[in-house]
Amino acid sequence: MPAPSDKAVRHWFVTGASGGLGRHLTEHALRKGDRVTATVRRPAALDDLRETYGDRLTVEILDLTRPADVDTVVGRTLGSGPVDIVVNNAGYAIVGAAEEMTAAQVRDQIEVLLLAPMAITRAFLRPMREQGGGRIIQISSLGGQVGIPTHSSYHAGKWGLEGFTESVSREVSDFNVHLTLVEPGGTRTGFASALHYTAETDVYRDHAVGRIRRHLETITESDLPGDPAKLAAAVYDTTRHPSPPLRLAFGSDTYNAVRTALTERLTALEAQKDLAESVAFSH
Repeated sequence: MPAPSDKAVRHWFVTGASGGLGRHLTEHALRKGDRVTATVRRPAALDDLRETYGDRLTVEILDLTRPADVDTVVGRTLGSGPVDIVVNNAGYAIVGAAEEMTAAQVRDQIEVLLLAPMAITRAFLRPMREQGGGRIIQISSLGGQVGIPTHSSYHAGKWGLEGFTESVSREVSDFNVHLTLVEPGGTRTGFASALHYTAETDVYRDHAVGRIRRHLETITESDLPGDPAKLAAAVYDTTRHPSPPLRLAFGSDTYNAVRTALTERLTALEAQKDLAESVAFSH
């Protein structure tokens, strides 16, 4: 059978499609003639698209912090026919010092950013392998490669997603199943206005955490350079490529920050070469 990327009409499964990048991807795929199963938390979020595209759009209500609901929705989607492209897009960020975060905030952050995408990915691997291929797009972030104060739980989720995806991509590449990490920088998706803040404590107020918190509180959508429609089109285009890259850095802010972080990491590693070799048994 032809590879999924060659099919005339492909079936997408997109989480977090109420707004932002998820909605742009859903709309772009529909406009290109594909089918989409889109998950949302608000039932009416995609009514306009449903009116325009009819039964090519299926809307599912899904709370990613409820693992049983994830299993139910994925099972129902697979029961309706093969899925060619999965996009794990849903996410948000808790902002504050690690010490300020509650256990519930940390658990929910990891559930949404890491455990739910892992469960969804694992659920689709077997059917994709058996149908001869598929694409899984993980919406990571600049924060999947670079760490800043105030985002410790967010980074834990995104860095975990990056490691999981890199490993799985090597497990299934022989089956024509390709995984790609998308790493956007600041993009006008409404993400900045939807940041969740911890209850601030005085001890961090006048230090790095407090300074970054003040900065984030002043950012508006117009301050962000990324165009989500262009990003959605670029992601769509990669699903037509026979050998997509593992990572896609989008935005000059991502490129510059990741390049700096990797250069600093490599410099630090090279400085430890002698120390690294010193712990071997002597011959």
